[in-house]
Amino acid sequence: METESEPYVRLATLRQLHQVVAELNTARSLADTLQTVVDGIVRGLGYELACVNLVRPDGDLVVAAFAGDPAAEALITGRVGSRPAWERRLTMGEDWDGLRFIPHTEGWVLMEDDVPQWHTDGPDPRFRDEWHPEDRLYAPMYATGGELLGVISVDRPRNGRRPGAWGREALQMYAFQAAIAISNARLRANMQRALVRLEREQQALRASEESFRQAFEYAPSGMAIAEMGGDQHGRLLRTNDALCRLLGRPASVLRRYSFSDLVHPEDIGTLLRTSAEGGRAELRLGRRDGTYVWVSLRNSVVADAADGPRFLLTHVEDIEERKRHELQLAHRASHDSLTGLPNSAELRSRLGARLCRRPQSVRAGAVEALDAAYEGRPEAGGAGEHGFPPEGQHHGQYHAYDDGGFPAAPAPGQAADAFDFPGAFPGSPDGPYDHHVHTVAPATDVDDGTKGLAVLFCDLDGFKSINDRFGHHTGDAVLIEVARRLTTGVRDGDTVARLGGDEFVVLADGLGAADAADLAVRLRNAIIPPIRVDGRAVRVGASFGIGWASCGMSADEVLRSADQRMYIEKRSRSKAHRRAG
Repeated sequence: METESEPYVRLATLRQLHQVVAELNTARSLADTLQTVVDGIVRGLGYELACVNLVRPDGDLVVAAFAGDPAAEALITGRVGSRPAWERRLTMGEDWDGLRFIPHTEGWVLMEDDVPQWHTDGPDPRFRDEWHPEDRLYAPMYATGGELLGVISVDRPRNGRRPGAWGREALQMYAFQAAIAISNARLRANMQRALVRLEREQQALRASEESFRQAFEYAPSGMAIAEMGGDQHGRLLRTNDALCRLLGRPASVLRRYSFSDLVHPEDIGTLLRTSAEGGRAELRLGRRDGTYVWVSLRNSVVADAADGPRFLLTHVEDIEERKRHELQLAHRASHDSLTGLPNSAELRSRLGARLCRRPQSVRAGAVEALDAAYEGRPEAGGAGEHGFPPEGQHHGQYHAYDDGGFPAAPAPGQAADAFDFPGAFPGSPDGPYDHHVHTVAPATDVDDGTKGLAVLFCDLDGFKSINDRFGHHTGDAVLIEVARRLTTGVRDGDTVARLGGDEFVVLADGLGAADAADLAVRLRNAIIPPIRVDGRAVRVGASFGIGWASCGMSADEVLRSADQRMYIEKRSRSKAHRRAG
């Protein structure tokens, strides 16, 4: 550097320093900023060589920029020096007001460390301030918080001398401005990376939203988005074309409804239980024409990390065909394939549903005891309204009765008030509080007005001869027509079932003894008229036995009783008379 006593030299240096500092702030990237730093040192501060060692995220320093010698630049640019080695260098030598000068007399110990370095051999200095090729001068750069950003290393001053006070101050000022420029460049680089990352995320989000929109809109099965929580919970916000077609309603109309408005009344409970994530249900939704379609609903919650669940995404699949097939299979399992009537298993199921295990009858002396047991016992402290025990009284305290209907002695170890009829406890299927209406049998010898469940056992007369003479085809046609006539002759709530072969059973509730006898006559008269099959007329008769279902009996016992009465009635009539009806 020029002789510092000359003021014009300082002014020229300041002008050059101002120019190179201004250029620091025009660089567009971190790499450009680093290269501008070293170029400014060579051009404006009077050094032939300069490099910037930049601190990496792991703490080590890398040679990030070099100026002054292409050969040296190619040799050491990109090489890394460890942080401990650099910390050692920054504590050696002489402290020049923030700069660190290590003369060649001390620097020889650094020849073997891992800090990248390049130097040339030269003669020993001839005078005190002469620069030696192995002298080292470093200008550390610090961030605002005192964090080390990097180190500027300079070599070979053009005037061949160690910098004086003015040269040191200029290098120190330049290092301070370079640290600001590098910090700003890093900030700009981080901002640019953040902007690029944000733009990529937004592009990915837009692509994801578009993918979801297309998957939602063009899904082959119904899709819907509904609100969760608040006054509008369950209201449909968006539906796809497949759901609109399935329900026969446009999207603008569906937005006025929720699934609870569209579900079949019998399925509302199922829907309410299926509003959680992962919930599934099979239920019926109403169409615009008033019909219902079976669908499978699968729900998932669209959640927000901050606000929690926000929307309910529902997949609606049309399962009408599958349900129809299931119903057909269930119908085939419970109905006769020839006549379409309920089969023997279905008949026993329907009959058993009306029966409980309460005894069919009790003797007159036990009627009051049963009333007290089932409807409350005033002598035991009174009963509550509707015959229930008052609050605090145990519901399981009843009297027990023997097979004849009289009070039975308690079993060893059993409380005397324990009522031991099976199914007689509250909450059991046959308990007194489950709304079960007990079935009783009216008297058969005199019509006292009692109504009961009549079981008419029908056996066709003359059917076997028709089957043997004209074949099974004609026999099947006769059975189908008999089934039709029986079904036509009963009320809507009655059951006509085919027990097997040429045997049929009719269940008719709410009949007295005279009513059941009249019904048997009407059905026999409906069967008697000729049946035309393939151009020929055939006739069959029918024998009826009337039994009565009563609680305390099993379904098989009821059918056996009616069957026995039918055979009694059949044997009481001559064969010709049976054939004539």
